[in-house]
Amino acid sequence: MSCLICNLPSTEVWVRKEYLTDHQSGHGEFVKGVWVSAKSIPGRAFYFETYLPDYAAMYDKLPISAFLSEPVTPDPDMSLQNLQFWNCMDYGVVAVQKQFIGSMDYEIYTRDHGTMKGTYVCTIDNYHQDPDVIDYATSENPAEHKSHNLIELVNGQYALYPNNRMRIYDNSLTPDDPKTPDFKVSTEYYQVENGYDRMGLGDQDSYFWKTSQERLNNTNESLTSEEDGINRKTHRGR
Repeated sequence: MSCLICNLPSTEVWVRKEYLTDHQSGHGEFVKGVWVSAKSIPGRAFYFETYLPDYAAMYDKLPISAFLSEPVTPDPDMSLQNLQFWNCMDYGVVAVQKQFIGSMDYEIYTRDHGTMKGTYVCTIDNYHQDPDVIDYATSENPAEHKSHNLIELVNGQYALYPNNRMRIYDNSLTPDDPKTPDFKVSTEYYQVENGYDRMGLGDQDSYFWKTSQERLNNTNESLTSEEDGINRKTHRGR
């Protein structure tokens, strides 16, 4: 199953007009838009598709640096490399809104401009969408996978940042002086079927099945009970 594109929340944005003219004109001008979708092509920045109501038109394949929350040149005016840390990782893409953390305060750690606060919009994530296609990417490698959290920044720009380049603060849950994470990158492939005791269910048709180890334990318990019963009878007979 192919993918490439996902729906986005219908967020109202302003498009820097130079992006609509292939950077040939329109610098310092802004066009009202509404996000429609995002495209994921490995090795490139995410491409956003935007509806432009004043033109009754759609415009496609613009990076996150093309968009602002207000029709004003931002300060600082951060580059695309400061707004999206990693390229797309695969053609498989999905956008979700993480409701529990959606209303919390965000702080990202940029490449060149220190920390900057913002608010959450949604998260764009990659996966390998077709098991019949060789997976040459790293979207499902635990040590390499990154989420792309879409954040509206206080300077008016938008950013796509991974979990380990931002902090998230909640008034009720987060202490005044939260700890600095000392975590390591997760490298393990966790699964629960192989590499453990074989369950031996190939010849079982019971609805409430038991693993081979459970069946063995039950058998041993039954034998022990029988032996105890025989011992008690023998003792009474004396």
